[in-house]
Amino acid sequence: MDMKTLITFQTIIKQGSFNRAAQQLNYAQSTVTMQIQKLEAEIGMQLLERGKEVALTEAGRLFYEQSHRIVKNLEQLHSTLEELKSGEAGDIRVGVTEPSASHRLPGLLNSFLARYPKVRISIEISNSSQLSSQLSAGELDFAICSVSGFGSDLYFEPIFEEEFVVLLPESHPLARLEVVEPENLLEDRLLFTSTSCPYRRKLELAMQESGKVPLHTMEIGSMTALKFYAENGLGIAPVPKILTEPGTKGLTVRPIGGNVARMTTGFLYKKTAYPFTSASRKLYLHIKEALLGQI
Repeated sequence: MDMKTLITFQTIIKQGSFNRAAQQLNYAQSTVTMQIQKLEAEIGMQLLERGKEVALTEAGRLFYEQSHRIVKNLEQLHSTLEELKSGEAGDIRVGVTEPSASHRLPGLLNSFLARYPKVRISIEISNSSQLSSQLSAGELDFAICSVSGFGSDLYFEPIFEEEFVVLLPESHPLARLEVVEPENLLEDRLLFTSTSCPYRRKLELAMQESGKVPLHTMEIGSMTALKFYAENGLGIAPVPKILTEPGTKGLTVRPIGGNVARMTTGFLYKKTAYPFTSASRKLYLHIKEALLGQI
């Protein structure tokens, strides 16, 4: 018993005769007859009563009901597999760091899912180090993050430069400067998200290279909360510029001088995973095109 035979049997019932079923399936009538004879021989029971119009035997009615569900399920499976192969459907696991997770990705996912509504996407928001570990463990398809110390099994593809600025109260002495240089930051408490923050490490490295003393910092667990701590005078917050748009009440935004004002952001994925599955590749290309268009 195979799928073709089940479809032939179902078609005979729907069309009411062997001849019309053969025409519908583009078979010779002898082929249809032979398939049903072989099916009945295999089952050991007569399924159809032959005549001008075919009729189901008791066994035929039971077989029709059961085989109808089987055919429908197999057709649905075939359709789902075709959608998966073409990228019209599938599950995608994406890792992303802030601020892209909140300020860039939602709009990009909205436009992507409007085009591919059968694709399911899960988003993991974390730091670059954690995302790289999840990629190595096979828990993510790809990530959008900054440069970090990744394993040899991963590949980083740079896409754009995240511009950093400092966020400080309007009454702060540094607010009088047009540009805040890195050495200007030594006298104040700096607000960072964590010790693993790539930008913090970049700023600390720049200070060490210039022979400056270690930075005075305060760790805040949420990037979006940094501005509220800056508002209350707890320190200066070096943040991605996109977080300060369209404006931040009570705070002043100043650009950072030197070579520490930008942080490279891009795609991170396993070398063995590229090219991605169809759906993942469609999303990867969709995001890449959009982010490159914003440069």
